[in-house]
Amino acid sequence: MDNLLFLRGLLIGFSIAAPVGPIGVLCIRRTLTNGRLSGLASGFGAATADAIYGSIAGFGLTFISSFLMGQQMWLRIIGGLFLCYLGIKTMLSKPAEQAAKADGSGLLGAYASTFLLTVTNPLTILSFVAIFAGLGLANTNGSYASAIFLVSGVFLGSALWWFLLVGGVGMFRARFNPQGLLWVNRISGVIITVFGVIALGALIYA
Repeated sequence: MDNLLFLRGLLIGFSIAAPVGPIGVLCIRRTLTNGRLSGLASGFGAATADAIYGSIAGFGLTFISSFLMGQQMWLRIIGGLFLCYLGIKTMLSKPAEQAAKADGSGLLGAYASTFLLTVTNPLTILSFVAIFAGLGLANTNGSYASAIFLVSGVFLGSALWWFLLVGGVGMFRARFNPQGLLWVNRISGVIITVFGVIALGALIYA
């Protein structure tokens, strides 16, 4: 039973991470300009946030879920503004001359920024709650062991997607010259900024 829950969590984590949104664009851009380590750090930041929301849904922590949904306006404002900031910063940044160092503060920043963006997205918790409820996985019958297997699967499934994405994109990094990487920054920055503007604009019609 627990093995089955782990596999379900793996599929859920992978499927929620896979759609290419602002986090995906950010990971692709960081992989191309700063190297695979920066892309992986960014992806694992998102995977950590997915695991946290998976925990809320899997352990049946309805009071936390209700609180987060009650604060979704502020979460959207924070996430939208941060996306706009990252987008503009990306557009104006010059391509890195070398890959990020494994022990550099840049990797921690990459991890923290995608974690913040993912954890401030109310749609993430809605997605997990809806999927868990639809599959009959919510509350996992009060079993903490089952919930742990499920959440572990969610984290690894999400991390697997980011590993595959970064690995695939990294194969093409050597083919980009400085001018090409500059355009990657500009295009990625525009896309990320648009996501931020859409997030803020949605508040008007909320």
